[in-house]
Amino acid sequence: MPGVSPGWLDFEQPLAELFERLEEVNALGVTTEIKKLQQQIEELKIKLYANLTPWQRVQLARHPRRPYTLDYIERMVTNFVELHGDRAFADDPAIVAGLGKIDEIPFAIIGHQKGKDTKEKLTRNFGMPHPEGYRKALRIMELAARNNVPILCLIDTPGAYPGIGAEERGQAEAIARNLREMALLTVPVIAVVTGEGGSGGALAIAVGDRVLMQENAVYSVISPEGCAAILWRDGSRAEEAAKVLKLTAPDLLNLGVIDEIVPEPLGGAHHDWDEAARLLKKAVMANYHVLNTLPGEELVSRRIEKFSAIGVFQQGEEK
Repeated sequence: MPGVSPGWLDFEQPLAELFERLEEVNALGVTTEIKKLQQQIEELKIKLYANLTPWQRVQLARHPRRPYTLDYIERMVTNFVELHGDRAFADDPAIVAGLGKIDEIPFAIIGHQKGKDTKEKLTRNFGMPHPEGYRKALRIMELAARNNVPILCLIDTPGAYPGIGAEERGQAEAIARNLREMALLTVPVIAVVTGEGGSGGALAIAVGDRVLMQENAVYSVISPEGCAAILWRDGSRAEEAAKVLKLTAPDLLNLGVIDEIVPEPLGGAHHDWDEAARLLKKAVMANYHVLNTLPGEELVSRRIEKFSAIGVFQQGEEK
């Protein structure tokens, strides 16, 4: 985001040092040195972000300054009206849901919201929804389907909240119901993983006709830390687990789990929120215009076929 310090990650320290040096030189007004440092910064950025490891992408996906659902709504959506509550228990601030327009086309927009400062993170439960959050999401989806309005889902959660209260109120049932009902929606559904796509908590709003991922997002059945703790009884091996989980956008595109990778500004979406939103909006609308030509029955049949094909494998003949 222009004007906002990106907050450097460990692997970005060489770049941080160059920026620090650039600030010092700017203060002195040495033009030739400024231009030299600017060139070095651009060259290092290209080199640094060209071959990111899976763990580095996990770090970018979790970056505290990465834009969240409300940030994208602010930049992509007009006339947004947020709707609250599941009409059964309560409202869940971990999921934002409402109606608005993208390029003057009405959309239902649903997404996780993690929160930026400590107070908001606690209010929004770090983006981990309770069952009432998923029931709210489904209520808005069904409202959209009844009114022939397309649906956009923005996914960014470590996972569904695993607390006792959530389990008592039917967390597993709420997620399972969303999976079933989303498969049968007769309007276009576009799902985009914008940060962390964590397990069923992500999948509960990700059954889309088109599933997109931002370039530095991750999508997996479990976090690298959780995977490492289970496989090796050692959560510190998270970096190793990130590699074997195949959770990056290129891995998942190759596996057929997602349909498209949405590019980000160089260095990650947190470096330029406006550009990240522009690129996301461009991808969403391109997919919408294709899906909007299909009748509802065909959308449903294609969607079911799409998700049924994930994980299918062929076994070679025994020798």
